[in-house]
Amino acid sequence: MLLRRMSRLAVTVTVVLAAALTGAAEGSTGAARAATAAPQTGRQLLFYNHAYGVLDRATADAIEHSAYLRDFADFEVRTTTGSGGESWTGRYLRGRETYLELFGVGDLPGQSGALGSTGTGVSVERAGDLAKVTGRLKEEGVTEPVEFRQTRDFGDGVPVPWFDGAFTTLQYDVFAAWAMEYRPEYFADPRGRTGPARYPGDVGRERYLPDAYRDHLMRDVTSVRLAVTRRDIANTVPLLRAGGFVVQQAADGGVVAQRGGTRIRFDAVPLGQAGLRQVTFALNRPVERRHEERVGRSALVVGPGAHAVWNFGDPE
Repeated sequence: MLLRRMSRLAVTVTVVLAAALTGAAEGSTGAARAATAAPQTGRQLLFYNHAYGVLDRATADAIEHSAYLRDFADFEVRTTTGSGGESWTGRYLRGRETYLELFGVGDLPGQSGALGSTGTGVSVERAGDLAKVTGRLKEEGVTEPVEFRQTRDFGDGVPVPWFDGAFTTLQYDVFAAWAMEYRPEYFADPRGRTGPARYPGDVGRERYLPDAYRDHLMRDVTSVRLAVTRRDIANTVPLLRAGGFVVQQAADGGVVAQRGGTRIRFDAVPLGQAGLRQVTFALNRPVERRHEERVGRSALVVGPGAHAVWNFGDPE
């Protein structure tokens, strides 16, 4: 769902994200804060929602036409129209609360569609928590978070409010992270195929995603590994800390963010080496034997047990 095309999320998701990836030269005010510092006190506000990656065209096409992936996950190829009439075509693997969004070169507008571009959306579970996140961001030194609203057009030309979001800055190299809170108008629209609220103020991921994952192996994303620039890492750390993640420095200059069910690792690399590297999944049931599925320049290894690992790039 949109897959939350959150990727292009910036004031108009796609338009803003394109601006972010084009990027100016400076980072956000609080970007240099120590990554090893403790998270903000209080309950967790942000949780991994989805990540996306822009892959080479051959791999994206192989994913799109893979019969195995349609069995493995609640899989969908969809073209979505967001704010300002911008559209994008993604390949979605959806779980119970989390999902993965994959693009080929050019499937996203502007610089967002360049090979190696990536992004991560982290979302709140309760209405009103996004405002708490932006408040925490200011404590992290991000004095002017970039707030926006994304809409979705279901084909009748009438934009439906989809979610509110916030960036720490629009000045990125190839990776952008944003916080998001789904709108009540979207949940009220039957075309969104969302579920009923489980508690007052429920704007959570499980309500947003369909229950079709039950008919497939994939249950949820348990970790993602992304290769990004040091500047993009620095711009992301304040958002993760504000959301309650425990962020630790890695030996290569990258960071690892944990808490909330999904582990997010950022490897620090030069601009030309950026991209989606690995995704791991929890399965609905264990499988007895190891199965390896080559999909373009990627390899998905399922089992043995109740987990799977998908490596991107030329498999060894």
